[in-house]
This record gives sequence, C-alpha cells and structure tokens, in this order.
Amino acid sequence: MLPANALPAYVTTPGGFLLVLAIILPVVAVLAMLVLDPRHARSVVGATILAGVAAALAIAEELIRTGAALIYVVGGWQPPLGLALRADGLSATMIAMTAIVLPGIAIFARGLQDLKPETRNGRAPTTFWSLLMGVWSALCLTFIGQDLFNLYVALELLTFAAVPLVCLDGRSETMGAALRYLMFALLGSMLYLLGTGLFYGAFGTLDIRSLSAMSDDRPAVSVALALMIAGLLAKAALFPLHLWLPPAHAGAPAAASAVLSALVIKAPIFLTLRLVAEVAPTPMAAIAGKILAILGAFAIILCSVMALRQARLKLMIAYSTVAQIGYLFIVFPLATGADALPPWGTIAWTGGALQLGSHALAKASMFMAAGIIAEAFGHDNIRDLSGFGRILPLSAATFGLAGLSLMGLPPSGGFIAKCLLLTSAVLGGHPWLSTTILAGGLLAAGYVFRVMNRALATPQTPLIIRRKIPARLEVVPLILALLAVLLGFVPLEPLGLLQIGRPDRPAETMP
Repeated sequence: MLPANALPAYVTTPGGFLLVLAIILPVVAVLAMLVLDPRHARSVVGATILAGVAAALAIAEELIRTGAALIYVVGGWQPPLGLALRADGLSATMIAMTAIVLPGIAIFARGLQDLKPETRNGRAPTTFWSLLMGVWSALCLTFIGQDLFNLYVALELLTFAAVPLVCLDGRSETMGAALRYLMFALLGSMLYLLGTGLFYGAFGTLDIRSLSAMSDDRPAVSVALALMIAGLLAKAALFPLHLWLPPAHAGAPAAASAVLSALVIKAPIFLTLRLVAEVAPTPMAAIAGKILAILGAFAIILCSVMALRQARLKLMIAYSTVAQIGYLFIVFPLATGADALPPWGTIAWTGGALQLGSHALAKASMFMAAGIIAEAFGHDNIRDLSGFGRILPLSAATFGLAGLSLMGLPPSGGFIAKCLLLTSAVLGGHPWLSTTILAGGLLAAGYVFRVMNRALATPQTPLIIRRKIPARLEVVPLILALLAVLLGFVPLEPLGLLQIGRPDRPAETMP
C-alpha cells in the first residue's frame, strides 16, 4: 500500500466552510442558552434549527453539484499534525437525515412541553434543549471527522449529551438506567481509545485516508480494529451488548427515546462501517464482516422475539430497535467481502444506507406515538390499550405506517432497503442471511400487528383519557412515518449520491 507521504494533500474545497458551520451552529446555541434567560431557549433552538437545516441542504447541494467530496483543513495544517473534515455522499446523507429527524423531534418536544405550561421554561426543558443541540453537533462531527482521535472526542461528546436525556425526570429507575448506559458507553470508549493508541503507535498517524493506504495485516492492526469495533458495538447496542438500551428507553421521555433510537446509535454504526470498509485490509474486512453479520442475525431473531413478549409499548419498540439494528450489520459481508469490491458500488451499500434512513424515521415516529399514548392514558401497557385508535387515530396511523417500514412491506423505505439486502444475499450465495431477513420481517409483523390489533379493537371498558392531546402534536410523528414510506420510491439500484467522494471516484459527477 501507498505510504502516507505519497498521498496528495488535503485541499479545502470552496464549500468546505459549510462543514464547520454544521458543527459550530449547535455549539453557539448551547453557549447562548447558558447566558440568556431560560424563556429564550426555545427561540434560540428554533433559529439554530433553521440555520442547521439550511447548512445541511447546502452541503448536499454542493456535493451533488461538484460530484466530489467537500473538504475543510482546520487551520491549514495538514494531517497528521492537523485535522481535516471531509463529507462524501454517505456523510451528506447522514447529515441530511439528522437535519430531518432532529427538527421533528424538537417540534414534538416543544408540543409536549406546552401541555404543561407551568414547567415549560423550567430546568428540565432548558436542559433538554441544551443536550439536544450537543447531540446535533457531536453527530455532525462524527459524520465528517477524518481523525480517529477526533472521532473519539465526538463520540464522548455524544455520550455525555445523550446519557442525561435518559434521566431528565430524576427518578431512581431512570437514574439507574442512565448509569448502566454510561457504563457501557465508557467501556466502549476505553476499547476504542486503546485501539486508537495502537494505530498511532504503529503508523504515527490517525488520519483515516492515510491509514487506509498504510495499514496492513500486521497483528497490531488486527488487535486495534478488534478493540475499536468492540467498543463501537457497545455504544451501538448490538446484541449481546444491548442490555443498556431497553431500560434506558423504558423511563426516558418520548423525545429523548426518539433521539437515542433514531440518531445517537447511528454514530457508532457509521464509524464501524468506515473502519471495516476503509481502514481494514480486505482479508480482515471479510472476517470482521462475517462476525458482525452473525451478531446482526442473532439480534434480528432473538430481539424480535423479545419484542413480541413485552407488556409495555415502549419496551417493545426498544427491543425492536435492537432487532432492526441487526439489519445494518448484515450489510458487511454483502458489501465488503473480497468478491464485492468496491463496496460503495453494490446494492448492499445502498440498502444499508436506506435502512439507516428508514429506521431513523420509523423509530422516531414510533417512540413519539408511544409518548403521546402514555401521555393521554397515563400508561403504555399494551393489553390495556384496546381501542386507542378510536381516540388517537393519527397516532395509530403513525404506528401502522412506521410498522410497514419495520416489516419491510411496500411501498415503504424499509421494503426497498430489505429488498436490496435480500437480493444481495441471494446473489452472493448467503442463504442464511436471506432466511434471517425474511424471518425478521415476519417477526416484526407479529409485534406490529399486535399493537394495531389493540388499536382497532372494541374495548370492553372505555379507556380513561387523563390528558387531552391536541391533533397538532400527533401530526409531527405522522409526517416522519410518511417520510419513511416515501423512501420506498427510491430506485432498486446503487445510488450515485452514495458513491460521491469514494476512493475510486474522487472527482466524478454523480449520475
């Protein structure tokens, strides 16, 4: 492989400043909320969201227009002494997905706070807005960072913004769940940092592009990758390291659960994909892909069964989250095996990206719908929700539409994603993965239909409404669920956007 000094230097592109803007805008919002009266927090967040969405759209537009990656060299210092920010097609897709889902969660959270006007400007809501902006900034840094230690910092910022979201109400059970989440996250951080240190000791650089050209099959590389991927799996809640996720969702506010499930766990999955597809040598990538696919298959089957057994709606959705994460890991042997190079030109790569997006939209809408149900009736026990669709028809429709994506039924985005993965598995000669994908869809149908049956059932005793829910609050998750369905109109072929900025297409125009 090429030595690092044989690689061309990073050059800041004309739109590179947009990458800095995407990271800095939420940070500025947090600083503003620290100095302003809490009554202005929501206004600050609203203005930041508008600016952040504009920056995300500008990044995507510039990427499509030029057909090449966006780059910003921080301070003009080249790696390994300096840092570079880089957005390719997948990075821009993740930033755009965040810019769609996070504003929806913010609007929903504001609506929930309006149900309790006496506390909407209190400590907990203001803390929520600050943490939400912290999550946004850390996510953007994760998606465009090029330095492994810089990415470690991004992961830590994400962890310490996400963990407090679990226990905003201060109850003992949510504090315990947040502490368990923190312990798993810190374990993951320690393993990731150890691997980073091994890479630096072996190569003297942590820049991903340099490592992709320099890394070889020496033992240090294998150990470093194993440590880093294991740490990321703990943060991503992949089976069997998922034990922190269901308790965290059980008592967390609905908006916080939506953030965790739709966005936060996507960051370590994204970095795992980069390590396997870009840094790991081909033989190691093939081995890692098989191991990750096995864990993903177990997650799909076992956690779907656990979802079927749950009595509470939020716990059912939480276990469903772990199961759906499994689909993202069966992508690896389909897209990174020695017989499937380059991975970014395969339908499996496109299917994995669509699964990321459709899962984020579907899970955010599901958790918000569950929060509305719990707010309206004072509980989320599935057995005692007979007929809730008559009282909350939009929330029932939200759950059904999001369920289409989880089951993989047309015309949802989940259908296109799973169809691409299934096709890739069949063509690639992976019958066990094909069977897992089909079985996962049937199990998902089981727990989705279980809830929809309750929604449409005739209750023996009328449900008691503890709090009236305005229709405008139900509209937000419904829109996200509809977007998850609209993703189903993406063509069944590799997307050109996802290939922009890949190593074999450095400056081509997107088809």
